[in-house]
Amino acid sequence: MSYEAFHDGLRDTRFPLNHGSVEMPAVGFGTLFRDLGVTTQAVKHALDAGFRHFDCAERYRNEDLVGVALKEVLEAGTIRREELFITTKLWNTNHRPERVEPAFEASCRRLQVDYIDCYLIHTPFAFQPGDNQDPRDAFGHVIYDSGVTLIETWRALERLVDEGRCRSIGLSDITLDALKEIVAVARIKPAVVQVESHPYLPEWELLEFCQQHGIILLAFAPLGHGMEPNVLEDTVITGIAKRLQKTPAQVALAWAVQRGVAFLTTSATPSHIQENINIETLPQRAMREIKEDITTRVRFNSVVETGVPGFIPRKKAE
Repeated sequence: MSYEAFHDGLRDTRFPLNHGSVEMPAVGFGTLFRDLGVTTQAVKHALDAGFRHFDCAERYRNEDLVGVALKEVLEAGTIRREELFITTKLWNTNHRPERVEPAFEASCRRLQVDYIDCYLIHTPFAFQPGDNQDPRDAFGHVIYDSGVTLIETWRALERLVDEGRCRSIGLSDITLDALKEIVAVARIKPAVVQVESHPYLPEWELLEFCQQHGIILLAFAPLGHGMEPNVLEDTVITGIAKRLQKTPAQVALAWAVQRGVAFLTTSATPSHIQENINIETLPQRAMREIKEDITTRVRFNSVVETGVPGFIPRKKAE
């Protein structure tokens, strides 16, 4: 029996944004690769598999390689620009308001697109402005920029929306408290909040706040980034997968969409790319088990504390 014969539409879920008439495909493809050389081919594989939501960033240093793949499919006419949802991010060294528009324009140029569907502040931490993306002092400590506040940067993003080349704006790697501060004073509310989230870090409180304000919660590392303790080896997840004849990854990703969360997965392997999009609705019993029976709580990426992205290696839980 072919997969398509029983495909139930969960993978086609789209969440409406609170600004404008744009919808974000819940199933997204991240473009952060250790080996930048795989970027163009991986994006092409993802497009072939059916991904239409792509998450990029100035900091990933491969927007131009993503742009090559996008340009190819758009010029071939097989996919229209309106079908794609493209996100990119403002890096920490460009938080000063006068640096925001040039950074945005540079991302558009590299991606070879006329507009961006969603522009995110990569982290709420401003770094020393300049060309060095990772400014450090003589002791190796990050040099932060105390000369700009997050709301000043946000106001510059609001102006991008006013100008029409940026469909929506949001925040990444932000805590609930910091998000509340922005929502309270923003003229244009955040449309998207991107944070680490998976069955070991469900972020229920943040999700509830986002849903109250019409903000889409977008999960990165929805499979736990292969770190220990391994989400995909959790007995609750593997038990459900066995029962439903799905992979543990498909169970964790379906859980995300069904609870109202969009997700990003990244792979350069065509079989994994296909597996990650072939999700189906889980029975309510499975949703309940994941919520109630998984008690492990782990944050794998400390970026919310420092603004420096990076997954922390952990020893296997005893």
